[in-house]
Amino acid sequence: MYKYWGTFVLLSIFISCKKVQTNKEVNEVDEVAVSSKLSADKQFGFNLEDFLVVKDTVKRGDSFGELMIQNKVDYPKIAKLSEDFRDTFDVRKIRVGKPYLILKSKDTTQGAQIFIYQNDLINFTVVDFRDSVVAYKDRMQVKYVQKEAAGIIETSLSEAILDQGIDYNITNDLSEIYAWTIDFFRLQKGDKFKVIYKEKYINDSIYAGAEPIEAAYFEHNGTPLYAFAYESDSLKNIIDYFDDEANNLRRTFLRAPVKFSRISSRYNLKRKIRYYGYKVRPHRGTDYAAPVGTPIMATADGTVTESTRKGGNGKYVKIRHNGTYSTQYLHMRKQKVRRGEFVRQGDVIGWVGMTGNTGGPHVCYRFWKNGRQVDPFKEKLPAAEPLPEEVRKDYFDFIAPQKVQLDCIEFSERPDEELLTLN
Repeated sequence: MYKYWGTFVLLSIFISCKKVQTNKEVNEVDEVAVSSKLSADKQFGFNLEDFLVVKDTVKRGDSFGELMIQNKVDYPKIAKLSEDFRDTFDVRKIRVGKPYLILKSKDTTQGAQIFIYQNDLINFTVVDFRDSVVAYKDRMQVKYVQKEAAGIIETSLSEAILDQGIDYNITNDLSEIYAWTIDFFRLQKGDKFKVIYKEKYINDSIYAGAEPIEAAYFEHNGTPLYAFAYESDSLKNIIDYFDDEANNLRRTFLRAPVKFSRISSRYNLKRKIRYYGYKVRPHRGTDYAAPVGTPIMATADGTVTESTRKGGNGKYVKIRHNGTYSTQYLHMRKQKVRRGEFVRQGDVIGWVGMTGNTGGPHVCYRFWKNGRQVDPFKEKLPAAEPLPEEVRKDYFDFIAPQKVQLDCIEFSERPDEELLTLN
């Protein structure tokens, strides 16, 4: 009842939808002055004209200490930084390829006074060697621009998104939001999507990526599916995606342990292999083909029970999720976790490789239920908890304007249907 009441109220306000072109800038959010240190005539909080400026990137073999000594910073100051400000800036963890600036004095010493490490396009760390050593984190001024986008799939979801010049991460977000309600390996030509999200800009013009999707609509095989980001637990700052009936779209398990791969071999107890003279060799896993080095994720929370190498399995990790379910990830190039560690859903536990018996790079994903290997695609896995009844009114009030906005985004003519595969 709550959701219908909210919709009727909004329909009384918005008598007709404003026609909106896809991928159109909808609303420019005010520029956020994140830091008082930053102003229009400064970069990173400093007037660069006051210094001799060295701009470079971290090279392989570089160390922070050597860089600073080469630029005439006394070793005691470097030691004080590493001891007193490790939580702010760990000098051992500068990464190859990251840009940095060294601001040097203009006197005859030309010693380094400021070191600025760019963590990413928005976040940076400042080390001030003037007087007493100080280190702090800061952010660029960011402008958030709300965007709408919509498309009809003709070849693949990724192509439909990239054709419009939309951030590729939106493809990833959509696939994760609808991971358990849509099989993205079997999309149909003519499936449709709409999204509302924000893009980030620095200095009004430098694109700094897209924020997570705020609201989405996906029409698969003619069935409409809504998704709205909502903070279900304000104390833990947990944001999940729920549909227009307040059902959680997440499951206790991810559908796949790798992103944007393809299933090269499914669970099949009657599989016949040419190499073995077409004899039946049961395959009790699902193979996901992916390039060597692709991150492998834990599909659910759990405790690592094995992280080792054994025979045809190669390097692998096995995780116990509860008294019923366990998962196993085979043929890794390298494991990232050890036995006894607790991992969260989505944590990287290793990387795709070709160890053990394998004809190409992939991860063999095995799913155990009550000690027996089963096909996860045929299991009715438990859904995450829906929204509690006491917060549903607030939820329906929250999503009502987003639903109207989604419904107002128009599509072009629907093409003929045919089976497609996600790239």
